[in-house]
Amino acid sequence: MAKEDHHLKKEYSTAEFVARLRHLADALEKSERFEFEAGREGVSIPAEAKCKIAYEHEGNKGEIECKIKWKDQSPFAS
Repeated sequence: MAKEDHHLKKEYSTAEFVARLRHLADALEKSERFEFEAGREGVSIPAEAKCKIAYEHEGNKGEIECKIKWKDQSPFAS
């Protein structure tokens, strides 16, 4: 059975965002898996995940987008 596709966005306070990034960075630096809750689902990012940062600037607005991609190693993944 394949996992359902879904999309979740959530805004955090600066302190919450920094704490999550710090935990993620520590795990990646130690080549450890990073786990957290996204809505009602637990997400597990493996140490070998690929990281990408994109920067955009348009007019008087800027945006940085961080992406982390991995292949699901679950036996239930499609």
